[in-house]
Amino acid sequence: MGHYRKSSSGREHRIRYGDDLIWGIHPVLEVLQTQPERIVQLCVQKEKQSRGLQEIIDAARAHGINCLFVDKIKIGGSPEPLNHQGVVVKSAPVPLLPFDDLLNFFKDASRKGGTPRLMACDSIQDPHNLGAIIRSAHAAGVTHLILPRDRSAPLAGVAAKASAGALAKMRISQVTNLAEALKRIKEAGGWIFGAVKDAQASSIYATDFNVPACLVVGNEGSGLRPLVKRHCDVLVSIPMVGEIDSLNSSVAAAVILFEMLRQSLD
Repeated sequence: MGHYRKSSSGREHRIRYGDDLIWGIHPVLEVLQTQPERIVQLCVQKEKQSRGLQEIIDAARAHGINCLFVDKIKIGGSPEPLNHQGVVVKSAPVPLLPFDDLLNFFKDASRKGGTPRLMACDSIQDPHNLGAIIRSAHAAGVTHLILPRDRSAPLAGVAAKASAGALAKMRISQVTNLAEALKRIKEAGGWIFGAVKDAQASSIYATDFNVPACLVVGNEGSGLRPLVKRHCDVLVSIPMVGEIDSLNSSVAAAVILFEMLRQSLD
């Protein structure tokens, strides 16, 4: 059974903002339900009462996780205001999948006649965008994600919140060299589709995605890096008629992912 402790009466419990924090009812509940071993500390604000918070407390009890009840939670050092909804978790890093294991999943699914889907993010450095991409990928049936080790937003905090719990359900591999990883996917029989804003690229509505595929989405401002782009088999774009000629990377990823899903369901 979990152990429950109270802070000193009337005291504000301060937590320093960092990549190890997860906050908000839905993200915390997802971690409790899927990866409880990651939780180092669970902090609940006493005055907050909701069905979601009670579910969190019950799940913590079931997993034997310490729960610290405090009068008020204050997250210090955050670059923006955070709506923690009365619950914050200090967590261990997100478990990562070795790239060879991800590649074996892709090969096995392809050999069985399936059309497995991978997603790769090239230098997505805004955690809001990364979390939104993960949320869309999960909703579109993608289970495996590839990120560069040194050019990506942290996999916690803002990204976890923006993913609305999907981060805990995704199998993620971080690689030192994304271009080399894409090369190995191609050698395994995969097709690499790179998302670009280019009139010369193939429209997503005229592209056949019904193959073992990996979709690559680039940085919010500069797009795909040149070396990554050279490893793409097909460059695809979203037709647009408005005066703004580009979409946020997470929105673009969602549009393409759901077109890929639509084709697979036809």
